[in-house]
Amino acid sequence: MTGESEKHVNDHESESGAHSAGGGAYFKGSGVAGAAPGAAGAQAETAEEPTGSWGGEEAASADRARIAELEAENADVKDRLIRLAADMENLRRRTEREVKDARQFAVSNFARDMLAVSDNLARALQAIPEGARDTDPGLQSLAEGVEMTARSMQSTMERHGVKKLEPEGQRFDPNFHQAMFEVPNAELPNNTVVQVVQDGYAIGERVLRPAMVGVSKGGPKVAVGADANAAPAKPGVPDDSTKDA
Repeated sequence: MTGESEKHVNDHESESGAHSAGGGAYFKGSGVAGAAPGAAGAQAETAEEPTGSWGGEEAASADRARIAELEAENADVKDRLIRLAADMENLRRRTEREVKDARQFAVSNFARDMLAVSDNLARALQAIPEGARDTDPGLQSLAEGVEMTARSMQSTMERHGVKKLEPEGQRFDPNFHQAMFEVPNAELPNNTVVQVVQDGYAIGERVLRPAMVGVSKGGPKVAVGADANAAPAKPGVPDDSTKDA
């Protein structure tokens, strides 16, 4: 009995060893145990690839939207700067014009008061009888002094922008002239200034005092050869360029 039991035990161990060897060969040959981790990693990478591509497109789209937003903001800022620069330029020009007008018209009241002095000097010269200056040396010297004073005053006023109106021969303009009487004249165009009773003065485009004048009547309404649609020249204000010529 003892010998048979040992033989049975040995046979059982041999079968167990064979089964164990066969199992190991199966798993080793199939490679299932070694290949399982690698396959799982490949599947994970394949699953992650679409997610990464979609995320890149979203980022690019967001960047494009941000760029468009910044470009719009930049265009708006440029437009505001251009408008601000234009407003500042307009303000500068308006300020310069106002300062110029203030300087030019600051002497208006003073110049208007000085016109009375100029009128009195002119009346003093007109009061001298014709020919008296030639026979009276003292009166001649006095008249020359009055004339010199009148010229000096006229020059001083012109330096400050005050100019004497010279309307004689010009078309009557109520903005610069004041008609005192009418003179019948069939040759001159109607409403032509033919006589100046009192000199008028202007500072820039502002009239200090209109010239008191006599105008013609009875003549043609438009001068022969003149263009009826042509704008009249600046009434009575002497042009320095033509005056010097």
